[in-house]
Amino acid sequence: MARVKIIKPDTIDDPAVAGIFEWVTQMEGSVPNHFFVEMNFPEYFPAKLGATKILWEAGELDMTEIQHVGILVSKDNGCAYCTAAFCTILNYGLGAEEDYVATLAEMGIAAVESPRLNAILKYALKVNRDPAGVDDSEIAALRENGLTDKGIVQLTHVVSDFGSYNRLNLALQTDYDYRDLWRSAALKDG
Repeated sequence: MARVKIIKPDTIDDPAVAGIFEWVTQMEGSVPNHFFVEMNFPEYFPAKLGATKILWEAGELDMTEIQHVGILVSKDNGCAYCTAAFCTILNYGLGAEEDYVATLAEMGIAAVESPRLNAILKYALKVNRDPAGVDDSEIAALRENGLTDKGIVQLTHVVSDFGSYNRLNLALQTDYDYRDLWRSAALKDG
């Protein structure tokens, strides 16, 4: 049971919140509990989710790459809730095959064949685990795979953004409301 209220308003009067809910429904099929937990701080909700939307839509990384990062970083942080959220977006919202998404969640980078995505994920996990340990070769690998300074900054922010969602859902024990398949995949060791 969540440690804070799950606020599910009957109506949404704020156009910014309505837009966020519409966006997430397109990607996930419904508005998950995480967003209702966020509604406990209504002043911050549109700013936080708005920043996430910019990170997802305005940089060099495509939405599929971002969801791969979300799955691996969330699993790395032990957040089955967020791992499931990003599995849902990759599968439901972006049309990736269910078997591939489950394999990715279970095996991590080993499931990825693309050199570009491999470099992105290795960097993302390094930033998540040891940001001060990032070295020039990891930045060079990103550049070799088409990222410019903008993409590198975007990717670093994406990792940080996912980490903040992981911490919120773990600390507040957001009630799980995704498919059991994704939770099982999130809990398996690759």
